[in-house]
Amino acid sequence: MNTLVALCAIGAEKVLGNEIKFLGYKLISNAPGRVSFVADDDALFRCNLCLRTADRVYLQMACYEALDFDQLFDGVYAVAWQDFFKKDSKVVVDKVRTYKSKLNSEHSIQGMVQKAIYKKLGDVWNMTTLPESGEECNVRVYLDENTALILLDLSGLPLHKRGYRADVGVAPLRETTAAVMLQLMTWRRKTPLHDPFCGSGTLAIEAALYAYNVAPGFGRRFALEHLAIYNKSRAIEIRKQEAEKIRTDVEVRITGSDIDPEAIERAKKNAEYACVTAGRALQSIGSDARIIRPDFVQADFKDLSAPYETGLLLCNPPYGERLGDEAQAEALYKEMSCLFTSFPGWEIGVITSHKKFQECIGRYAPILKSLKAGNLDTCFYIYNNQKDKSAFSRKKAKKEL
Repeated sequence: MNTLVALCAIGAEKVLGNEIKFLGYKLISNAPGRVSFVADDDALFRCNLCLRTADRVYLQMACYEALDFDQLFDGVYAVAWQDFFKKDSKVVVDKVRTYKSKLNSEHSIQGMVQKAIYKKLGDVWNMTTLPESGEECNVRVYLDENTALILLDLSGLPLHKRGYRADVGVAPLRETTAAVMLQLMTWRRKTPLHDPFCGSGTLAIEAALYAYNVAPGFGRRFALEHLAIYNKSRAIEIRKQEAEKIRTDVEVRITGSDIDPEAIERAKKNAEYACVTAGRALQSIGSDARIIRPDFVQADFKDLSAPYETGLLLCNPPYGERLGDEAQAEALYKEMSCLFTSFPGWEIGVITSHKKFQECIGRYAPILKSLKAGNLDTCFYIYNNQKDKSAFSRKKAKKEL
């Protein structure tokens, strides 16, 4: 069995933990932005392929007390690195994070860990210099209260880079953040979903992948594939197993709109890439079934009306730090209040980093979720439009951090 560590947006640990449990793996613990769990060898590939809300997946190589650099070096040297790297691998300690530890110089820690890894590999392989001509393999180090956590990257590019966005547009929403939003709303595939600020289509596309049970990693490769422990034949089998889980017999009503015609074209193109990738996965198991694309139309959100009695309105509207300026964002939020009357009976979820969002829109959400989306501290506002009939409710929101 292996100990794996999955990273996520700060505030999304519970959502990610539920995903991991759904895959059948046992949770150990979590810290801000990361979840640890125990899993079999298949999980090294399956978690990268299937987890929708994880930013990266790491294999835990060591966890021990490191009060000084000698202890840090010895703990890293004790790891059987030769079992994981190839002789031409280029090993990089890409990041170091410290918290309340005696060793707090990130640069010095990085150098010592790198030295210990290369010393071990050189001693085992009887090499004084390693060629470093192969693929880059990354190691990450956490030092929390003098406990060293040494992690080997299994993902490579961040997992939000699914591979379907040919054109990201301006200030796109991360795919993993979109997946977190869907889970926080406990959205079900039969519920109509609309994004009135669809941009490059991320929310609608992630909803489609979830609704049809398409693993988000079908369109990309992972750092695991460059390691000596990679089992290619098993990975192909896992891909086929996940392809067999794709549902094409379900009714799904996912739409998006945007005032910008270029955004609509981007969204359509990205959705086509995503659905073609899903189609290729189906072809790998001999199926010619087709994934229905989300429907995108050009429209001003002020002109929209609910096509169904109930549904979910989910959006990532422009805000000052992303597009335009703060005054423009505030004016937009005031206009957005019309969505509550245009979509009566619909749940509404909005993510933004703007501190005055609720004041501007004139409604106070009963549930708030703080999320660290990229470098922005955002808040996800969840409204139940069926229960909250007051357009200017001043009830103090219940904030869940």
